[in-house]
Amino acid sequence: MGSTPVEYLIESSTRAHYSGFHMDGMQAMNSQVGQATASVNENVHKQPFIIGVAGGAASGKTTVCDMIIKQLHDQRVVLVNQDSFYHNLTTEELTRAHEYNFDHPDAFDNEKLLSVVEMLKHGRAVDIPKYDFRSYKNNVCRRVNPSDVIILEGILIFHDPRVRAMMNMKIFVDTDADVRLARRIRRDTGEKGRDISIVLDQYSKFVKPAFDDFILPTKKYADIIIPRGGDNHVAIDLIVQHIRTKLGQHDLCKIYPNLYVIHSTFQIRGMHTLIRDAQSTKHDFVFYADRLIRLVVEHGLGHLPFIEKQVVTPTESVYTGVDFCKRLCGVSIIRSGESMENALRACCKGIKIGKILLIHREGDNGQQLIYEKLPQDISDRHVLLLDPILGTGNSAVQAISLLLKKGVPEANIIFLNLISAPQGVHVVCRRFPRIKIVTSEIETGLNQEFRVLPGMGEFGDRYFGTDDE
Repeated sequence: MGSTPVEYLIESSTRAHYSGFHMDGMQAMNSQVGQATASVNENVHKQPFIIGVAGGAASGKTTVCDMIIKQLHDQRVVLVNQDSFYHNLTTEELTRAHEYNFDHPDAFDNEKLLSVVEMLKHGRAVDIPKYDFRSYKNNVCRRVNPSDVIILEGILIFHDPRVRAMMNMKIFVDTDADVRLARRIRRDTGEKGRDISIVLDQYSKFVKPAFDDFILPTKKYADIIIPRGGDNHVAIDLIVQHIRTKLGQHDLCKIYPNLYVIHSTFQIRGMHTLIRDAQSTKHDFVFYADRLIRLVVEHGLGHLPFIEKQVVTPTESVYTGVDFCKRLCGVSIIRSGESMENALRACCKGIKIGKILLIHREGDNGQQLIYEKLPQDISDRHVLLLDPILGTGNSAVQAISLLLKKGVPEANIIFLNLISAPQGVHVVCRRFPRIKIVTSEIETGLNQEFRVLPGMGEFGDRYFGTDDE
């Protein structure tokens, strides 16, 4: 800091506030934010929840998928089978089809599968081929419309990393080999009209080796392993419950598990309506902003570690509860972050609160002038970082980087905001995947001047009454 007086820094911070940074000379970060903006604009529609279901042939994958679809009856669900994307056999291959290895990764047209899933993700209807196992051709197609949930099912659906990367949940159906063989014999002789000797020959020559070499190794990518397949009703009930939870989340929460948006109610929406209204008085703005800030702070405190504690009640009964985290402090990003301090003090009696000031110095190659006043033992504490607006994410990155330099573990930082722009969420979560972000609403995005939209204006000016007349 040199000899620059703190008073000068604080006075300078009263200029227009964009999540902590003044916008002159921000070219260094513009490309990253611009990329995030383009990504957000391309995905303004609601993203589907994509589930991958893998496992050996006849393991019960389709049964599991059908049970999930049945329980999600109030959601739009589409099932995409990997079997639909077999390559058509050539004339030469048709003459010896019984020697063709349908369980090898090269048997599938993954490029076509990727194209179909990408179109569904972007809200476009697609034609999915229907493979005929008697003629070994894709002769017809079925029209599939965009859905809330897309289930990708197939023996090797986890094999291609590009397909795996699209999935929000990966399920591996684990069934005993003898059971799978018995089911395969019944299916191939009954449904596909194959001779049992050919079925057994293919099993020993292709199916079992492919399972050992290609399918079983993908089990390690699964988030959930279901023993006994469709007979495991408990596992399927838990999966459906998790899917319902995820469907109720913002799309960004599906991408970043460390992002938490508090559950919206009419009360919360009403308070947002009031503080976003340009005609609201300062008194109303502060009153309802404080109420929302208190909710965000309480939600953030819920992510702190706790220990079990027993107490004796006035009725001489034993109550088993929890003890609050003791090693805690707040850090506000001056100046808008200071508006959140009172709510934190109201929730945590005697809490220490540090301050960080970030100012862009014009004509100094984009260097950031940082003033900090932090608890000396901050590295031993959990930190609640306070800033009501997460816009570009630039000031958050600088503040978090400073806390890390002070020895604060990344996982010990909880970043509290009232509103967050998707661009800022991308920047912060990609850079710091172990911190938690707690916010009350996700915004539409940023405009060309990097202002949050729809936003609520210059938060610090409106809260502290320093609007330009």
